Order: sequence, then structure tokens, then C-alpha cells
Amino acid sequence: MKSTSALLLAALAVLLLAFRPVAEPKIQIFLVGDSTMSQKADLSKPERGWGMLFGQYFDGSVSIQNHAMNGRSTKSFLREGRWAKVLEQVKPGDWVFIQFGHNDSKVEDSVRSAPAQTIYRQLLTKYVQEAKAKGANPVLLTPVGRRYFDEAGQRKDDHGQYPAVAREVAKAQKVPLIDLHEKSWALYSQLGEAGTRPLFWSYQNGYYEANPVPPAKNDNTHFSEYGANRVAQLVAQAVQEQNLPLASRLRRLEFEGKFQHDLPVVLQPVFRKDTFNILKFGARPDGQTLNTAAIQQAIDACSQKGGTVLIPRGLWLTASIELKSNVNLHVAQGALVQFSSKLSDYHLIKTTWEGEDAIRNQAPLYGHDLENIAITGPGTFDGAGDAWRMVKKSKLNATQWQNLLASGGVLNEKKDTWYPSEQSLKGANATKPGILKPGQAANVSDYADVKDFLRPNMLSLTRCKQILLEGFTIQNSPAWTIHPLLCDNLTIRSVTAKNPWYGQNTDALDLESCRNGLVEGCTFDVGDDGICIKSGRDEQGRKRGVPTENFIIRDTKVYHAHGGFVIGSEMSGGARNLFVSNCTFMGTDVGLRFKTARGRGGVVENIHVNGVDMTDIAGEAILFDMYYAAKDPVPMAGESTAPPVMKAEPLGEGTPQFRNFRIRNVTCKGAATGILVRGLPEMAIKDIRIEDVVIESKKGLVCQEAENIELKNVALYTADTTPVLEVQNSRDITLDGIRYASGAELLLRVTGDRSKNIKLNNTDTKLAKKSLDVDQKLGKKTVTVAGR
Repeated sequence: MKSTSALLLAALAVLLLAFRPVAEPKIQIFLVGDSTMSQKADLSKPERGWGMLFGQYFDGSVSIQNHAMNGRSTKSFLREGRWAKVLEQVKPGDWVFIQFGHNDSKVEDSVRSAPAQTIYRQLLTKYVQEAKAKGANPVLLTPVGRRYFDEAGQRKDDHGQYPAVAREVAKAQKVPLIDLHEKSWALYSQLGEAGTRPLFWSYQNGYYEANPVPPAKNDNTHFSEYGANRVAQLVAQAVQEQNLPLASRLRRLEFEGKFQHDLPVVLQPVFRKDTFNILKFGARPDGQTLNTAAIQQAIDACSQKGGTVLIPRGLWLTASIELKSNVNLHVAQGALVQFSSKLSDYHLIKTTWEGEDAIRNQAPLYGHDLENIAITGPGTFDGAGDAWRMVKKSKLNATQWQNLLASGGVLNEKKDTWYPSEQSLKGANATKPGILKPGQAANVSDYADVKDFLRPNMLSLTRCKQILLEGFTIQNSPAWTIHPLLCDNLTIRSVTAKNPWYGQNTDALDLESCRNGLVEGCTFDVGDDGICIKSGRDEQGRKRGVPTENFIIRDTKVYHAHGGFVIGSEMSGGARNLFVSNCTFMGTDVGLRFKTARGRGGVVENIHVNGVDMTDIAGEAILFDMYYAAKDPVPMAGESTAPPVMKAEPLGEGTPQFRNFRIRNVTCKGAATGILVRGLPEMAIKDIRIEDVVIESKKGLVCQEAENIELKNVALYTADTTPVLEVQNSRDITLDGIRYASGAELLLRVTGDRSKNIKLNNTDTKLAKKSLDVDQKLGKKTVTVAGR
């Protein structure tokens, strides 16, 4: 019997192997071309070929064989035997990408010269035909564009007839063509003359010469790593756009329908190796000496050449310091930069506050109109925020409140809020103190009597480019902690932000009207929102019209905060193309928090979330709310929890919009409400897909004023089961594969005379004592049940 059983098991194993899906065989992509594509031997130099970055856009079933070589033309590549080596290795099913043209036009060089209409055409044809004969798939690429602008900043001819000939050969030979010449120039034209400089290696800090001495010149042909990556991205996008068979090998992301080449490529700063130690400028780490002048002198000197300003171990007292271009401010292990608690050490400037033009105190770490900057290192910045912030009595226990009173300061009339000074209290009683009306002159002297109330954000960067924030701890902020405004190409990596949980307005990170960035590996524990996306408030934000867009946010932990990942409420310029993954929220008031209100305007769209885990969420795990009224998301004792009664209003520029959100793979253990979707009567929240989610909460789904909402494979384990799912004045709602605890009083309630087309699919309705409760005013076909 044992031998028979063994034989049966063996036979079963053979059958399972026989019917197992066969993995796609590995294929090779051979890159044949010149220096713009080639592998560089010396990686200590900044030059890169786009072929070096191409492999990242494909999955593990593809290997890249880069045979491109600096300085080669179609003719020299053949004469040196390089094409023969490719043919020796290529196998049926492989791909050969062929790109020449940069060196073929060198008529003075007989070794390389290949006139476009004769030798160049003939050799491209030869390469294509011989690749086909080997069973490979040839692809022709036009030569990538050189950075040639005329004095008016317009495109100049850079390759003569060569791109046209490549197109003609591809058509005649019936092979795919990637018109990299036009694609690269579309990119250059979008970026402009100045914006294209970082694409090319000689414009990197430390290499660029504003007025090179002949015969030297700045290189407008060969790429930096950033430029090579952008061009490789263009080629990968073209593979998908043309739906080549190779497109099945492109690297897919965890985000629905997205590929690696859909993500933004972020430009990193580059610095010279020179180091400027603040000790050499007279700084003293005794915690008593005000080192503002010494640190500023080091930064100013470093900016002249470029390099690193070193803040070594020690306690460094300072007031506000101003960052400069081409400077990496590095705080060493054990370095504590303590910003002064004397409010008179700071001065008023014109800046912004919560999305509007305003007068405020200058930030402790401040920079504007800068390029190529960084703050790095394992040290700590402390913003002395306790000296600035008001504190509500309800936020502290009795002992803490008495200790605060004993420290000085003043109380308001109700004796329930402490202020650090009379100036601060006066500002609190004023109407929108410090906020500038459109066109109002910014006379800082007009605000001297409420100066103490005008708290600064701690790290403020405005209109800056090519930024790196990495490794440091930033804590005890007077207001928002890290606030980039109108910044491009921003990397924030492994930064820790810590503020008291009761600290008002102490958001960890506010990305406002910023473009192209990466936030990863950070830890936030603050008194307001954690990761927050903004783009200006109301009319001023709409007039600015700059959305926050093209950001990757991943591998980040948020502890105490009003929201883990937040958009709004100041989002009047819009937000789009955001990719959030692998984040953990522990004890935040709300998990995923998307908030706005009438009057904001702005469109928030194309938001992708995949992989968020949450515990102990005091409010909603997932919240879409157009009724935001600047209240704490978790009401204090005695406060009303009911939303205001609102009637439909006419649509206008102040009507906000939320649409096209994709949320997957979310778990939450403990929340007041699982999912709340609350739009406006005149503007529904639209096109939301939530999939593969498990939430344990008191209430399940509340969906009001929404359209085209889909929940698929969502588990809502709720304490309140009357009902588990509630839909009001919403349409085109699909609830597919909903799981819930057995014995629920009511599964689904539908109300509101505008509700229609509600689908409940693939859900075991028998687990509930009552499956449906539909408003009698609604037709019988309002809700359909299918499956299970």
C-alpha cells in the first residue's frame, strides 16, 4: 500500500508540474550605438549613457547587453568588429536597439564619416536585415537630440538628415522606430534652455564653467545620470506606447496599471568635496554663544565655491540661518543645533501662512530661490517651539498646566488657553493677523505689535530646485516643521520630525505647490498632520495655479498626527500623480485623510495608494471629506460630531473636486469609522476604487454625495452593525465581495432621493439579520444584488 501511495503522489506531482504556468524565458536586449547610449568605464566621473539606466524599466526576465561605444558611427562600429560580436551572441527572440548618428556626420574623419543618404542608410539597412536573419527583433532609434538652443531660446538643428533617414529605413524594412530625436526635443522644449542643463554632465555643480576658455566648452551632448535616466524613461515609454511584444516585460508597479517608467525621475544635488567647518569661522559649541553670524559666514563662503558646511558634535545655539545655493549643510553625529528661544532674535519677513501671502517671523532654517542644496547628517535641529506656541488647557493634565503657568506667559479671558506673551495674545484676538490681502503692501513694521504671535515654520524653502533633506532629526517646531513651497526636484530621505502631540499647526511635512519628488524612510510624530499635500488656499491658491504633483511617498512611519497621509485642506491649486506605498500609521487621528471645503476650488486626481497599515486610529481609517471646517478630526468632550446641514450651491471656481483615487492593500486595526466618503450636493466625490482592504472599526462605510465608487474585496468588521454599509444620495456604487462579522443587524442601508444604481455583488447577505433597508421613496431597482 505504501508503495502504491508513493507512486500516486509522484504521479500527482508530475501532473502538477506539467500544468504549472510556464515562466516567460529570459531574453536579451542588445544596445548598439554611440556614447549617448554606452556604458561608461569610470563611474567616478559624472557622464552616463542612457543604456546604463535602461534595465531598471524591465522585469527580471530581461537582461541588457550594452555594446554601444563612445565615438562610434555606423561605419566604425562595423569596421572594428563590434557588430560581428553582437551577431555572435544574439539569439532568436532577442531584441536589438540600434541608434547612430552623432558621429556619422564627421566628414573630416574618414574612419567614422558615413553620409546620411549613402553609407549611413546602407549600414542601418544591413544591421536591420542581419539582425532579422538571426531571428532577432531589430528596433531603430533616431539619434538623441543635442542641447542646441539659439539666442532666443529656440531649438536649433542638431542632426541634419540623419533622423529622417533612420525613419525612412525603419519604414522600408518594416521594423519599429523610436523617434528619440523628437522625443528628446519634446523634453528639452518643455524644460527650456535653463531647465535642460541638469540633463548634461558638464552642468553639474563642480564641472560647469560659465565662460569656458577655448578650446574647452560645456558638453551639450553627453548626459548626467539624471539626463540618462530621463532618456531611458522615454525609450521605455515608447516601447509601451507602440505596444511592442517587449512591452510585456516592462516592470509593473504595485499601483494599478502603472509601470516603473510612469514614476517621476528626481534630480539629485551634486556638491564639490570642499568642507567648511563652522569652528574655523568662530562658532563655539557651549550652548551659550549665539553662533548665528559664524554659521552664516561658513554658509556664505561655501556658496562661493560649493561644498559642505560641517556642524560637528556639540550644542550650537543660533538664531535663524539662511541657506545658499550649492551648499550641503551637514550636521554630524552628536550635533544639536538649538535655535534661540528669544523671540527678539528673529525678524519679520513676507512669506506665506496656510496657503496665503502673509507676514511671519523668518524660519529658523530658511532659503528662497536656491538651487542645488542639501541638509544632511545624523544630527538634530531643535526649533524652541515651546517659546512660540499657545497651549490649550484641555491638552494638558493638571500638573502640566500648573507648570506651564509657572513658566510665565499670559492667559486669555476664558483662562483656557496659555500664550507666551501679551503680543501673542493680542495676535490671537486679531482677525487673520499677518495675512496680506491681494495687492496689500508688505510693511513688516505694521505687525510689530503682534510679532510674537506670527510663529515661523521651522524649515522653509521657497522656489528652490534640486534639494536633498536626509538623515537628520528636526523637532520642537514653532509651526509647520518642513515646508517646501514652489520647489522642484525634492528628495526627503530618512528624516525624523518630532513635536509635542498638543502642538498646534505642527505638521511634519507640508509639500505645497511642489513638483517631482521622493519622500522615503521617514519617521513623523507630531501635533498636526503627518505627510500633507497642499497647493494654496482659496483665491490666492487658484491664482497661483501650481499643483503638487509627481511625488513618490514610501516606507514612512507616522505616529501621533491628525492624519497619516493627507491632502488639503489648502489644495486650491490642485494635486495629482501621487504614489504612496508601504506606510505605517500608528495612533493618528485619521489614516488616509483627504479634506477640502467650498471656496477652495482645485482638482485632486490620480492618487495611488498601495500598502498602508494602521493601528489605533481615533477617527476614520480612510476619509474623503468636502465639509472640512478646520476642527480637530477627533472632537473634544461635548463637541458635536454631526456634519453641518448644507444645501446644494451653484458650481463655480471655488467648487473643489476629488476624483480618480486608487487605494489597495490597506489594513487597519481599530478606528471609529472604516471609510467615510462625504461629497457636496453640487459636486460628488468621483471615481474612487478601494480594493483588498481589511478594517476593524466601530462603524463601517458611510458614503454620502458620491459617484462611481467601487469597494472590492473589502472586509469591514464593525462594532456598530446598524448598518455595516450606509449609502446616501450617491449613484453608481459597486460593493463587490464585502466581508463582515456574522450576526450584523443590517448589512446595507440606502437613503436619499438621488441614490441610484447601487450594486451589492458577491457578498454573503445571509450573515446579517437583515440584508437591505432601502428608502421607500426609491425605486425597487435602485439596489441590485448578484452572486452568493
